Amino acid sequence: MSSNVKKLGIYGGTFDPIHNGHLRVVVELLSRKIVDQIILIPAGEPRLREQQPIVDGASRLEMCELAINDLPRELRDRVSASDIEIKRSGSTYAIDTVEELEKSGDELYWIIGSDAYAKVDQWHRSEDLKEKVSFIVIDRPGAELEHGIDIGALDISATEIRTDINKNREPVGVSPSVRKYIAERKLYAGK
Repeated sequence: MSSNVKKLGIYGGTFDPIHNGHLRVVVELLSRKIVDQIILIPAGEPRLREQQPIVDGASRLEMCELAINDLPRELRDRVSASDIEIKRSGSTYAIDTVEELEKSGDELYWIIGSDAYAKVDQWHRSEDLKEKVSFIVIDRPGAELEHGIDIGALDISATEIRTDINKNREPVGVSPSVRKYIAERKLYAGK
């Protein structure tokens, strides 16, 4: 591997909203030098999710960018957010994203929770995807199958955060800038 080839972590999700559990993954993978850089990629229209994202893609992308700015200074420059999936129309597939990103020549790693990894064989063109990326599987708190990296994952879910907001409770588990963004735009209230 040449010296200018990076280990690029691709971290996709609905990020509806991005929360401290997601940020913990980012911090741990970078701090442990498992990857050199991470791209957060909010999903467009994920095919295997029971429900589509509640908030539009542009807002979820902006929350990702705000959350990056709340990271420790030494990590911020190694994390970015991409609209590669939200600007696509129709269902979005991991393989399409990977085929676009592999043009960089970097070594690609797909960051995924152990719960989602258990279903990876159901993904569109999963065999092609497995040839193009290495998977970094993160053990989720309380997951039945643990076969990934234990990063001390936080037991936080976007669903719980949205429920708190809907019940007029201050959302815990989101970074300060994301909390402010949600409050100013009254996101998730009444949903």
